[in-house]
Amino acid sequence: MQLVVARIGRAHGIKGEVTVEVRTDEPELRLAPGAVLATDPASAGPLTIETGRVHSGRLLLRFAGVGDRNAAEALRNTLLIAEVDPDELPEGEDEYYDHQLMDLDVVTVDGVEIGRITEISHLPTQDLFVVERPDGTEVMIPFVQEIVTEIDLEEQRAVVDPPPGLVDDRAVIASAREAEQAGETGRAGEDEQPRRAAGAGQAPAAREAGDEPSGDEA
Repeated sequence: MQLVVARIGRAHGIKGEVTVEVRTDEPELRLAPGAVLATDPASAGPLTIETGRVHSGRLLLRFAGVGDRNAAEALRNTLLIAEVDPDELPEGEDEYYDHQLMDLDVVTVDGVEIGRITEISHLPTQDLFVVERPDGTEVMIPFVQEIVTEIDLEEQRAVVDPPPGLVDDRAVIASAREAEQAGETGRAGEDEQPRRAAGAGQAPAAREAGDEPSGDEA
């Protein structure tokens, strides 16, 4: 499947280099010299990475056939897309890509069915599973180790040990729209950001240096 791994920013210098906003936790793998990437818009690619280096905390790339500033500037805001095996796991232990968590059945440690994951909500402090129940309502389950005790990709299920009130009839049910209005941080496309179950009150794993777009790339 295809996942967005970077967005091209402004040109750097006069020899065709560009800054990139990294959207993968594995830039050394996805954005290495020799990598051939599809693009959005498709007319801009495919692009082959010729060189890469870090300058002032930002990743700079040069692509084959892009030899001057004008050509580099023409690529600004282009998305770089990698072909990823759907069964591939992130390098970090207990980390998962969003597409691997989608549609998992959610059951309690006692075997009670809750529903299925229809969305991963990435909030500033933690990630949430948006779980659709059999009756069509939704419940938010924090993706933290104390609650999500097991992810079984072979059985396509997530086992949870929810505290009282989280998923029973007294739980607060929220739609995806309500979550967004409450401050949900959206993603531009299917970004390749692995997700890890954080500890209680702990934020998800930090992104690689250079993941956050700088002001002059907007």
